[in-house]
Parts: sequence; structure tokens; C-alpha cells
Amino acid sequence: MRDKACLEGNEGAGSPSGCLYGVGVGPGDPDLLTVKAVRLLQQVPVVVVPRKTSRDESYAYSIISHLVDKGRQEVLPLVFPMKKELDQLRSYWREACEAIHQRLDEGKDCAFITEGDPLLYGTFIYVYEMLKDLHPEIRVEIVPGISSVTAAAARAQVPLVSGDGRLAILPATYEGEKLRETLRDFDTVVLMKVHSVFDQVLDILEEMGLVEGAVFVKRCTTPGQEIIRDIRTLRGRRLDYLSLLIVRKRA
Repeated sequence: MRDKACLEGNEGAGSPSGCLYGVGVGPGDPDLLTVKAVRLLQQVPVVVVPRKTSRDESYAYSIISHLVDKGRQEVLPLVFPMKKELDQLRSYWREACEAIHQRLDEGKDCAFITEGDPLLYGTFIYVYEMLKDLHPEIRVEIVPGISSVTAAAARAQVPLVSGDGRLAILPATYEGEKLRETLRDFDTVVLMKVHSVFDQVLDILEEMGLVEGAVFVKRCTTPGQEIIRDIRTLRGRRLDYLSLLIVRKRA
């Protein structure tokens, strides 16, 4: 049974088309999937699975694979490479959009899965924006998921903000003087994708006297979870891609 938002979006249409669901599957623990995500993933004809390369396994799919019945559901893997060249990326996005639109046009609902939340640094954002440009008639519903930010804070038992506190979430590659400004202006800063620039970030935190208020969280909610409060011990180490740093000023 389709959700109300997608049913309403089909009013007046000449022929029914599928609905695209952007489904957040959370940080890793299948128990943290929302009830709605579970229901949709068990009922949609097509589950869209983003991957970095055609050879890589999908982390998002590993969270929800137990819900999918390949006998009656299509698993559609699509490649979204980790590249910085926008022209190359757009060609992958367009190819993905057309593959999804083909199935929507056949009347098949599609669930595009993304780890965490679809609208927080999610691959789904690029597909959603391009699809709406290419095919503005499509119907979309976004199912929020628990982000790694809130999950990591919960596992580390670190309050993010309260009262009139200010929170910033940004990629750790956004470093140097701009990072210093953010750390000065916000009460709590969450640094995503910290693995590749950790030592540079650590230098800044030591310079600003913020090391004691920082917590490193790797693969939160999974069996591989690791919480490190003495972040100086991480200097020079090769760090996991699925990790983040919470920096909280002490009162």
C-alpha cells in the first residue's frame, strides 16, 4: 500500500507511475531502522543500492539485506564514485536517474537506500535534485533515518547542544582558518569524513585547547564500534572512513 504523499502526487495523472522513496537506513544497527523504512523496504518492487564502484559492497545494503526478497524484488545497484570532478560525477548521476526513471515509468515504486539520513550528506540528494530537473512530474517521498551524528552522540553519551547552544556539522576537509572560525563560533562541532585529515585537525584542536572536549567515534552502533576519548592516541594512524569527531566546548 502506497503512502499518502505518493498517492496524492498521482492525482490527475493519465497513468499511474511509481513513487520514489528516499529511505534512510540509519548508522548500521538494523534495530535502528524506522518502522516505516522496514515496511517500505519489504514491499517496494525495486530497491536502489548505491555503491562506490561496481565491485564494492554497499554498506547501506548490508544493513537492510535481510529485509529484501530477491525472488520478488529487484535489487538495482548503481555506481556513485568518490570523485571530485563534477562533469564525471554528473554522468554517473544522469545514468542513475534514467535507470530509476525507467522503473518509475513502468509503475514500479523504488526505494533508494542511503546510510544515515537521506538529506544529510546523502548520495540521494544528487539523484533527487537531478531527477526533479529531468522529470519534474515524478513523485517523491523521503523517509528520514537516524544519522551517524545523533547515533554517535548517543553511544558516546555526549550531549550535542542544549538551551541556546549552537551546533555545526561539516566535512573535516573544511579545515584551516575556516575550521578555526567554526570552532570559535559554535558550542559543538561535528566533523564528518575526518579519517583523511585527522592529524591536521588534531593540530588545530591542540592549538585551540579543545582536545579534551573531543570524542572520536568509529562505526557507531555496529560490532566494529570504537569510541576514543583520548584522541591524541590516534595521531599517525590509518582511520576508518566511517568515523567522525565530536568537539564540544566545556562549560
